[in-house]
Amino acid sequence: MLNLSGVSKSYGKKQVLAPTDLHVESGKITVLIGPSGCGKSTLLRLMIGLIAPDAGRIEFEGIDLSQADIESLRHKMGYVIQDGGLFPHLTAEQNVGLLARHLNWKEEAVRARMTELAELTHFPVEGLDRYPVQLSGGQRQRVSLMRALMLDPDLLLLDEPLGALDPLIRTDLQVELREIFAALKKTVVLVTHDIGEAGFFGDRIILMREGNIVQSGTLDELVNQPADPFVTRFINAQRSPLAALSGGER
Repeated sequence: MLNLSGVSKSYGKKQVLAPTDLHVESGKITVLIGPSGCGKSTLLRLMIGLIAPDAGRIEFEGIDLSQADIESLRHKMGYVIQDGGLFPHLTAEQNVGLLARHLNWKEEAVRARMTELAELTHFPVEGLDRYPVQLSGGQRQRVSLMRALMLDPDLLLLDEPLGALDPLIRTDLQVELREIFAALKKTVVLVTHDIGEAGFFGDRIILMREGNIVQSGTLDELVNQPADPFVTRFINAQRSPLAALSGGER
């Protein structure tokens, strides 16, 4: 689905992504994880062509992700960001249908697809007439997901989509998202800073540090076969304080 060869990115003198090779397998969920500033969101933006690499090559379904092809290729990609990125002056319905209408879809097709997506994401149909400010955080993320899925893309890219939600809503949406991914069988690349979330979603986890991939594999492989002491430190740092306290008391 995606193939990156020697891809790098710098801003001024600061290199945010070292030369990187990465293959994203079709139909699987790949999770990018690591501490803040490690380059995971930069890598995601390179994949969708929001920024251009300084060097290297990115192929999407065998086609170079060049500026000449980027607009048509983006129609095969869905993108969700942390706060949803909804246009505040548009209703939920207008946000979801924006690109489809721009591409001159027939109104009946837009309505039919919208109804299908509302059912898929458990979004109340009556909420489609509301503006983003009138929706809860979880509802806004559902609308953002519906918008990303509107054109039935081959690839879905999500940049910490649940990071701004409170723990209870986040847990519910994690379960719903995994069910949606399983039902659609799409290729997914998801960015998170939470190792538990990475393990919950990921067929493959890519742990990054300072613009480099430290290890790629399943959660079990990262836990039991760490490629670097940083892998173990990163995982242990995210252990629940309550669990650590309970263990200490025993």
